[in-house]
Amino acid sequence: MKKTPLLILNLFIPVLLLAQIAKPPTYLTVTQDGSGDYKTIQDAINSLPDSSAADRFIKIKKGTYHEKVFIAKNHVVLIGEDENNTIITTDIARDIWRCEGNADDWGVATLNLKGSDITLKDLTIINGYGFNHQQDTVISCAVNGSITQKKVSINGHQMALRSFQTTRLKVIHCALRAHGGDTVSPWNGSTGLFYFKDCLMEGGVDFYCPRGWSYAEDCTFICHSKDAAIWHDGSKNQQQKTVLVRCTFKGDDGFKLGRYHLDSQFYLIDCSFANNMADAPIYQAASSKGVQWGQRVYFYNCHRQGGDYAWFKNNLYTATGSPSPQDIDAVWAMDKQWTP
Repeated sequence: MKKTPLLILNLFIPVLLLAQIAKPPTYLTVTQDGSGDYKTIQDAINSLPDSSAADRFIKIKKGTYHEKVFIAKNHVVLIGEDENNTIITTDIARDIWRCEGNADDWGVATLNLKGSDITLKDLTIINGYGFNHQQDTVISCAVNGSITQKKVSINGHQMALRSFQTTRLKVIHCALRAHGGDTVSPWNGSTGLFYFKDCLMEGGVDFYCPRGWSYAEDCTFICHSKDAAIWHDGSKNQQQKTVLVRCTFKGDDGFKLGRYHLDSQFYLIDCSFANNMADAPIYQAASSKGVQWGQRVYFYNCHRQGGDYAWFKNNLYTATGSPSPQDIDAVWAMDKQWTP
């Protein structure tokens, strides 16, 4: 009889441990009217512990949030109440940012990422510099201890999203918009894994420019440049690739589909092109310093309104391993390193 309490205690200890391990997920709410946990997105992010093995959820109510947001923590999920009406926006020209003495790009975008396992859903993220400035300007710029004059173009680099060592980034039902170049810059050339679904992306030259492994499906791209809409850096690993499935491309008259400066690998499957897209293949930029693995650009079942161009005829079978269209999904694109 004396052993009964000890037996009960032994049975109870695993339950206590399980309760400690299986903590309920963190949910925070951001509202501009003060009815939520926080009024700003950044305050909500700052309130989270630096480390977590589980996702932390920040729900953002409808409204226009004039913020520059930084996420340097892992396992953060930002969820907007409504994709079109939950807006994060600020105006930043990269040239101005650098001329102000900033040593790198941390802070150059509306949304700046250093954490991993981040999810963005049902949001509009805008760098409004090119939309809200009507003409180029000239500013004083500090360079190597001296002051010079710098022309800032309304079409220059304007990043809505810029990541650094981030990997396993998911962007779902989001609009990412700018008028200038490099709008969507998920940059981690060594280990970056990026997934985009049902997104609208808009910008100037190279406005979708992942480094590493990237997969985009059912996305719409709007290009305001005659140089290139999409770009890729796959120079750190021969397997790295950017894959676009069932995506739609449109833009200003004569926009070009894409280009590359470094080793890259493009796959476009079941994509649609507007009739005003230029008759210009994805090309190696004149300023490129060369590539070691040759041109790797592959198409399957892509079509242009008004008639197809010869350069995007089916050639998927020529890719390494001769993949079939049925093989190509997000897991294949990531070389089985991640299942988004």
